[in-house]
Amino acid sequence: MAVMKRSALGRGLDALITMDDLKTGGSSSISEIELSKIQPNPEQPRSIFEEEALDELATSIRSLGVIQPITLKEIGADKYMIISGERRYRASLKAGLDRIPAYIKTAADENVVEMALIENIQREDLNSIEIALAYQKLIDNYGLTQEKLSERVGKKRATIANYLRLLKLPAEIQMGLKDKKIDMGHARALIPVEDPEIQLALYEQILSDGLSVRSVEELVRGVADGVKPEKKSTAKARKSMLPEEFNLLKEHLSRFFNTKVQLACDEKGKGRITIPFASEEELEKLISLLDKLK
Repeated sequence: MAVMKRSALGRGLDALITMDDLKTGGSSSISEIELSKIQPNPEQPRSIFEEEALDELATSIRSLGVIQPITLKEIGADKYMIISGERRYRASLKAGLDRIPAYIKTAADENVVEMALIENIQREDLNSIEIALAYQKLIDNYGLTQEKLSERVGKKRATIANYLRLLKLPAEIQMGLKDKKIDMGHARALIPVEDPEIQLALYEQILSDGLSVRSVEELVRGVADGVKPEKKSTAKARKSMLPEEFNLLKEHLSRFFNTKVQLACDEKGKGRITIPFASEEELEKLISLLDKLK
């Protein structure tokens, strides 16, 4: 059972969702389309495509080809726009392919941009800010309420509301979330704090002390009771009190796993090591690295 699960994780969400599950509306056909005739969707919510992951997919495509077609919208004579599958399109370019298998939307569809956003939200490993921006764009462009959006994307209204609240955080914190310096749990814990300066002070403390989400929630409750968070300089001073070998270990693990490993330790030597990941693909990479250590 464990082996089967690991295999599914390695193949990603595309392996778990077949094209039969796509409900795009209108008619469609499958064809081999020249990559030069395809253009990305400017409304694509995903803004980060990790080069290493693209290189790995390109290597697989060179060996096995594109196993699952992408989905395109015909926008003119021999011109197509990507609805879903931009990652496969980019990897195919890297692999040196001239053509790619694709499902073509032939029916007129004024809501193709909406459909592209929704399919990407459902199918791609977007980061939290990309998802929040995509939700906000759907609301703004199509006058959707959170309730209607909930029905369209198949997510609970509370989930959508939680993502949208992230956009109220200071830009520095949003960038930290996008760059995986913190996770969504940390960001959500900061939302009840109304003062942006206090939010930023808490954010700096999270980074410097490697705080867990529960620790941040406790700090936020303290702020509500009138307790001010530590200043950045105080947090850095506390960090410097950790044994130097701990800091060296943290840096070594971060380089080894290619992610920002967090290490926290109290005066008694009790602590935790946290290795964050943002997608099933990243989790599979971490598992692979851990397997090599056996």
